[in-house]
Amino acid sequence: MVPAAALAEELMRRGHRVALVSDARGVRFPGLFEGVQTHVLPAGRLAGGPLGWAKAAREMWRGRAMARELYRTFKPAAVIGFGGYPAFPALAAAFAEKIPTAVHEQNAVLGRVNRLVASRVDAIATSYGTTERLKPKHVAKAHHVGNPVRDSVVALRARPYPLLEEDGIFRVLVTGGSQGASVLSKVVPDGLAMLPVAFRRRLQVTHQARIEDIDAARAKYAELEIAADLATYLPDLPEQLGWAHLVIARAGASTISELTAAGRPAILVPLPGATDDHQTANAREITAAGGARTIPQTAFTPSELAKQMQKLGLDPAALENAAGRARACGKPDAARDLADLVESLDAPVAKLPVGLAKPKEAFA
Repeated sequence: MVPAAALAEELMRRGHRVALVSDARGVRFPGLFEGVQTHVLPAGRLAGGPLGWAKAAREMWRGRAMARELYRTFKPAAVIGFGGYPAFPALAAAFAEKIPTAVHEQNAVLGRVNRLVASRVDAIATSYGTTERLKPKHVAKAHHVGNPVRDSVVALRARPYPLLEEDGIFRVLVTGGSQGASVLSKVVPDGLAMLPVAFRRRLQVTHQARIEDIDAARAKYAELEIAADLATYLPDLPEQLGWAHLVIARAGASTISELTAAGRPAILVPLPGATDDHQTANAREITAAGGARTIPQTAFTPSELAKQMQKLGLDPAALENAAGRARACGKPDAARDLADLVESLDAPVAKLPVGLAKPKEAFA
């Protein structure tokens, strides 16, 4: 939802009106799509065996029919999908109504829904120069634009890497994405506890944890006398990222794009169960560039974390160099470039939209 919201903001700055079409889950993210009209449609999800698939198909068909009714009222100029099952009914309706379409792929592996519609859409926007599972016959319609992030994250590029003095505070940001990550709550406190005492006393940790993990993690930090602020949600994440000397995180698409937009070094622990192992693929570019270290979850132990922390944290020059290498991987103009692509679609009306579509007034 973050790249869709970033595109919506850019399109509205250009004078377009944007609407969001999603399922009930997609409209729950706080702070996104403010001032944007929202339409909730059933989407279904292919899970639960044959009965579950049949139910999902019915829901998607119902969502497609509802989207077609919306389009007949609003006359969208384009429909832009951002992957995931919630995008499918809106795209299917656009195909039926012959409305120009595009999809945006946030990950380094083309997702299932985007693979399903790749032959039908007019354009495929990618976040990485190399996108796995993109068929050769679809390469001609692919455009490498990057993954849009919030303006507040892009603004961090103008701020220098935080000064790291030999005996000064060392700020660590721990985040598992919007859902948190239990493995980080279990491993990170014990890993930090294994650092040399002088280094450990310099730490200031901001840790985003799952609600079921937060009390145990808070107690562990207190027991180890490590200064830590914990929360289940970080509304000021861009500011926290701006002050961080090091980030310990999953390797979700938004996390990687924010790290590279801001220029912050990281220790990444890809989610092992991610579809097509896309988080490992997401981490490859920044890791190869020297902006991050990737540790598979099977190897993510307190001792391994402590070892990597010491290699990075005890050499300020190396850490700042890693920050610069992460920054070099960034695509700060992704929202602009994606909006240019949307406006270039051969639409019958003024151009517009995200995850969705634009009527004469606009859809997203």
